[in-house]
Amino acid sequence: MNAADKYETVIGLEVHVELNTKTKIFCGCKNEFGAEPNTYICPNCLGLPGSLPVFNEGVLYRAVKAGLALGCTIADKSKFDRKNYYYPDLPKAYQISQYDMPIAVNGALEIVKKDGTRKKIGITRLHMEEDAGKLLHLTKSGQIGDAEESLVDYNRGGVPLIEIVSEPEMKTPEEAYLYLTSIKSILEYIDVSDCNMEEGSLRCDANVSVMEKGAKQFGTKVEIKNMNSFKNVQKAIEYEVERQIKAVEEKEAIIQETRLWNPEKNRTFAMRSKEGSNDYRYFPEPDIPPIVISEEYRQKIKKEIPELPMQKTERFVKEYAIPEYDAGVLTADQATAAYFEKTAKMSGEPKLASNWIMGDLLARMNAAGLQKISEVKILPEDLAKMIGLIKNATISGKIAKTVFEEMFNTGDAPDKIVKEKGLVQITDTGAIESAVDTVIAANSKVVEEIKGGKAAGLGFLVGQVMKQTGGKANPQMVNELLRKKIG
Repeated sequence: MNAADKYETVIGLEVHVELNTKTKIFCGCKNEFGAEPNTYICPNCLGLPGSLPVFNEGVLYRAVKAGLALGCTIADKSKFDRKNYYYPDLPKAYQISQYDMPIAVNGALEIVKKDGTRKKIGITRLHMEEDAGKLLHLTKSGQIGDAEESLVDYNRGGVPLIEIVSEPEMKTPEEAYLYLTSIKSILEYIDVSDCNMEEGSLRCDANVSVMEKGAKQFGTKVEIKNMNSFKNVQKAIEYEVERQIKAVEEKEAIIQETRLWNPEKNRTFAMRSKEGSNDYRYFPEPDIPPIVISEEYRQKIKKEIPELPMQKTERFVKEYAIPEYDAGVLTADQATAAYFEKTAKMSGEPKLASNWIMGDLLARMNAAGLQKISEVKILPEDLAKMIGLIKNATISGKIAKTVFEEMFNTGDAPDKIVKEKGLVQITDTGAIESAVDTVIAANSKVVEEIKGGKAAGLGFLVGQVMKQTGGKANPQMVNELLRKKIG
């Protein structure tokens, strides 16, 4: 038996999300990425004596909205606490967070795996807190321990966060990846964060442990940090699971610690021992009163939540008769879903619309380094027009590839491109028949092979006719004429 088959993996994720308020959580400084270091700061951000926090109601609104979208129960009453620890990017030497009375608890998120099976992952809690500053370690090796000096930027200090803590119910790196991408998709749909991992708007820590199958007690968990992409989350968990299984097999003790992921070396390495809640000496924040949420406030926000990705996926499957996998890809991003729906309705061909968007459009976007469909020059109504030109046999599927490429590069309408480049499909029987006769005459050996039962040669002859007509002949007519003439 493979050693890995003897063990079960237990994964829990802590997702930190920066909220898209205009100002910080406890002061009026701008909440904006990319400014010069230490320009969006004030006495409050720097923890200077005499400064007092004033709570930003926009943070509460977004936290409640996120909690509702994730199926959580919103607390009637919650409070802020001081989480005490010292680090250079935390000038107060404590972080204002929530401990025993978070804003939201007991949620759940459903994921759909590649094999089509569904799994519900529990969400333990969602709480509000302030972000810390950011340290920049000047190191040539990429290892913090090798840094000769470190710089600190306090612009991020006080930026509003929600932390979403899952139940330890994920069993594979794939499930963790799907859970994380689903969280991102939902939060983008409800417009509480841009969830940009590269800018730190969404950060994830993973708690990973292994135990023998059938065991009742979890193994020692290890926290992994420094994962700045969804793929790195998956890779880091894969590595850590292998590392822990090997350690258990070799009778080595697994230490409860925080480890950092090194994407260049594809491995984790120890950072520090893991703190427990007692280490933080939590106590209620004395300068902010408890927050009381009314049912009216809950219902007001609940009505503002749009159709969420899973609901949209189910509707697309039912309304447009497309596979669940296709619908899942199309609804992962709200703008892509809207683009598809407009194309599908205008063309009357949802499956063709799905194929062109999922295949050619997304592939072309990836090659061009485009992150958002709003950056694409092709309008959904023009893609629908192109599909219409295929349907009415004005252009063939092969010609459509050329038209699509030109549309992507220029943003021109498909009918304009077809007209200017003379790409109208040949449907004249006489013209096609002439090309067919020429190809048959030039390939007598292939014709005899087809007559002898080698049908594969027919595809070769079709290709030759298409080549002779510059790809403009109607493929169906070419097939029919070749079969008729060869017999």
